[in-house]
Amino acid sequence: MTNKDLSITNDNGQEPPLLKAKINLLQKELNDIVQKITAFEAILRSHLTDEIIEEQELTVLYKKVQLAKKEKRYAQKKKGKSFKEVEGLKVISKKDSNSSIDDNQKEKKRLYREAMLFVHPDKFSIHDDKIDLATEVTTKLIEIYKTGNLAELQIFHTHIFSGNALMHFSEVSEKNANTKVDSYLQKEIEKLEKQLQLAKTNHTYKVLTEYENPHTFIDELKEYYKDRIFKLKKRTRKANLFDL
Repeated sequence: MTNKDLSITNDNGQEPPLLKAKINLLQKELNDIVQKITAFEAILRSHLTDEIIEEQELTVLYKKVQLAKKEKRYAQKKKGKSFKEVEGLKVISKKDSNSSIDDNQKEKKRLYREAMLFVHPDKFSIHDDKIDLATEVTTKLIEIYKTGNLAELQIFHTHIFSGNALMHFSEVSEKNANTKVDSYLQKEIEKLEKQLQLAKTNHTYKVLTEYENPHTFIDELKEYYKDRIFKLKKRTRKANLFDL
């Protein structure tokens, strides 16, 4: 049977069974891998909760320190005789981030820690390609935790866990009514194959499949975070998380 034969619908206009079967197999394999990754990452998070949160807070603080330095350099440059204001250039002003402690602080802290773990940019893959996006979300999370109220934090917490804040895997697109069934199914197969390839290259999955004892990865991560936190503390030693 040729590929051409596979792309032809039957007399009842039903989906080609072989293409549909291939989609089901690919989807099942992808789901199995994602479930394994999710379960293992939950184990990793349970062993690294404090390290993950401290590292991300320091990362956000470091970015703010860098921004403060940039503003300071700009202010000094502005005092120079040869300085010329660039139209449209705006300097981000320093905001007062002090927030009062109230009866809801405990719940705020719980929601904050829960959300921070969920969107942590490393995702236990040191070479994650979505660090900038995740850092942007965690920066907003920290800002709400510091300066917002419980209601605002609850809304953002819901937004994060809805899956809209960070995208892990692309969802299968809806069928276009004007597209032939065989063409549509072939595109879905291509999408699933790309998603499957991406899932198999996930660092956590490689640990699960290539390590003799995947749990030894916990020790590796602890060393990684220890070194990362040490360096970030050194870079931000004169700053305070709640002063910027």
